[in-house]
Amino acid sequence: MEVQQFYYDNKIVKNFLYATILWGVVGMSVGLLLAFMFLFPNLTDGISWLSFGRLRPLHTNAVIFAFVGNAIFAGVYYSTQRLLKARMYSDLLSKINFWGWQLIIVGAAITLPLGYTSTKEYAELEWPFDIAIAVIWVAFGINLIGTMLKRRQRHLYVAIWFYIATFVTVAVLHIFNSLELPVSAMKSYSVYAGVQDALVQWWYGHNAVAFFLTTPFLGLMYYFVPKAANRPVYSYRLSIVHFWSLIFIYIWAGPHHLLYTALPEWAQSLGTAFSIMLLMPSWGGMINGLLTLRGAWDKVRTDPVLKFMVVAITGYGMATFEGPMLSLKNVNAIGHFTDWIIAHVHVGALAWNGFLTFGMIYYLVPKLFKTKLFSTGLANLHFWVGTLGIIMYTLPMYVAGFTQASMWKQFNPDGTLVYGNFLETVTEIMPMYWMRAIGGTLYITGMLILVYNVVVTIKSGSKVEDELAEAPALQHVSKKRTSGEGWHTWLERKPIKLTIGATIAILIGGIVQIVPTIMVKSNIPTIASVKPYTPLELEGRDIYIREGCVGCHSQMVRPFRSEVERYGEYSKAGEFVYDHPFLWGSKRTGPDLHRIGGKYSDNWHLNHMYDPQSTSSGSIMPSYKWIVKNELDKSMTEAKMEVMVKLGVPYTDEEIANAQQAMLDQGTKIEKNLYADPDFAETYEADKTAGGPEFIEMRNREIVALIAYLQRLGTDIKVKDLETN
Repeated sequence: MEVQQFYYDNKIVKNFLYATILWGVVGMSVGLLLAFMFLFPNLTDGISWLSFGRLRPLHTNAVIFAFVGNAIFAGVYYSTQRLLKARMYSDLLSKINFWGWQLIIVGAAITLPLGYTSTKEYAELEWPFDIAIAVIWVAFGINLIGTMLKRRQRHLYVAIWFYIATFVTVAVLHIFNSLELPVSAMKSYSVYAGVQDALVQWWYGHNAVAFFLTTPFLGLMYYFVPKAANRPVYSYRLSIVHFWSLIFIYIWAGPHHLLYTALPEWAQSLGTAFSIMLLMPSWGGMINGLLTLRGAWDKVRTDPVLKFMVVAITGYGMATFEGPMLSLKNVNAIGHFTDWIIAHVHVGALAWNGFLTFGMIYYLVPKLFKTKLFSTGLANLHFWVGTLGIIMYTLPMYVAGFTQASMWKQFNPDGTLVYGNFLETVTEIMPMYWMRAIGGTLYITGMLILVYNVVVTIKSGSKVEDELAEAPALQHVSKKRTSGEGWHTWLERKPIKLTIGATIAILIGGIVQIVPTIMVKSNIPTIASVKPYTPLELEGRDIYIREGCVGCHSQMVRPFRSEVERYGEYSKAGEFVYDHPFLWGSKRTGPDLHRIGGKYSDNWHLNHMYDPQSTSSGSIMPSYKWIVKNELDKSMTEAKMEVMVKLGVPYTDEEIANAQQAMLDQGTKIEKNLYADPDFAETYEADKTAGGPEFIEMRNREIVALIAYLQRLGTDIKVKDLETN
């Protein structure tokens, strides 16, 4: 049998590891800054690009796609070469994958703080980046599948199955969720509207968690845990059941993020049913991972790599128990929109993704640099500091979530809300926010310990980037099943068929849920009184999107007595037909805004944006002074309306032609309302005098557009005479 010599490409693995560590520090630092903004809301007062609403998507993108994403690529490139006994298919594609991914991350770090965002959760980057992500992801996929085709190993190990499913599914999710029509180089509108957009977004959002934060890490678990423990995987059969059931069921579960919303009931029920089923394969994978360590528990006590991995797998088990539980409607009614969800997300992020990444780094660095880890003691210290950080972060957030839900729903004997003022709930949970900040500080401290340990280890090691290996050449692989060969064993030597099978498995659920909602118009009833936004309201909505207001405010009143009493009539599907994108939100740090229109004066809104504490004592909302001072850019209004027409919004040619005058007229009305207030009039005159020749009339400022949008919200329908078509 011919034995071939070849070289593993370790340089690409090292590069992705460096990037993982760098972006981990950056992403966690931004997250810690955001945690302290809850305690000191004016920490970055007046600096638009450091405002909470703009930094929040930067944090989520940095930890998900920069920190975790680079960790995935590092682990996949290392394990794939060794599992397939082959160098990666193309060094050029490897470099394109690395440098392209880093450029996208840098682009995100620049554009998100500047307010360029689609505002869709985990998909905030604008359309040029969406195209770049698709191109780089396809380059990664070609490299992965190409390596399988030139492999020297007959069968594809279980980790490879998960890598295949990750590539295929993320590509499908990203492309369909990112369909948008550009207005300019950095502005676009989603092709979906309202309920449809919500369903597609959470089909993507939930499955970004599933197929970016879970399936690749399960692949890494199946490789690195047996390697670190020097034990075989507990059960091959369980791994088969785990893989196929997980990828088939996961894709259906997205609608559980939209329970009690305006989403059609049948879609909500499907999401609930499949979410509950999801518990079985998820825990099957956890059991397979933990039982792989049978007989190696003495090593777990001393080896920091295995300690990190045990807590990671346990965190995966906890998070995947909570997910199905939160999909039960009675539990979801308590948890949704509260800090419980923040706790749930961070159990997965900090324990499952973070700790598995740390374990992988501590395993890989000594091997890649042909040396010993500088300090096992420091790695163990990192483990305990990080574990304490997770506990200090998540437990207070659970308490905060239960406190919020309880306070929001309490009634007096006379039928009025006990806590009618939303701020009372905010004040009550401030101690929990302090504890979260302390927990986050501990977690990032552990990360900095890792940085020091790794840097010193690398300095003492070798810089060899191509690792010599040898393996027998792969003999001819029969296309047919051989005698006694199981169907899955046969499939494991057919990478293309395995890829096609995985694609079919994930497409079924997506097609059943998405197609009827988008293609069958009667699923989303229209309401005759709901009209498109005026040009000024459209501009105001874009400012709302730019500032990330959806990160703290929902626009979805659920059909609960407590919510109807607090906010007004519950939200109807037909009210959102012109919303590109939808803005239902996923967290209430502040109150719901869907029925805010007409509740407060124009001057109240202006003061609230300029100094939130002046209108709402105890508010933790930061000020948005620049919106009050900035001139409204009206240069793209007509182009925005023309794109909206292409998306089905019924603007007439006359309305588009008269957009500038319409904005001036509506802005002047709001200006008069503001000027009628004596306190405002005095301030306005002083502002005018100070402004000199460059003074901007109030009617032409961003705040007036934002006020126009906020005053419009929820006013299109009258409960008594709801008229549907």
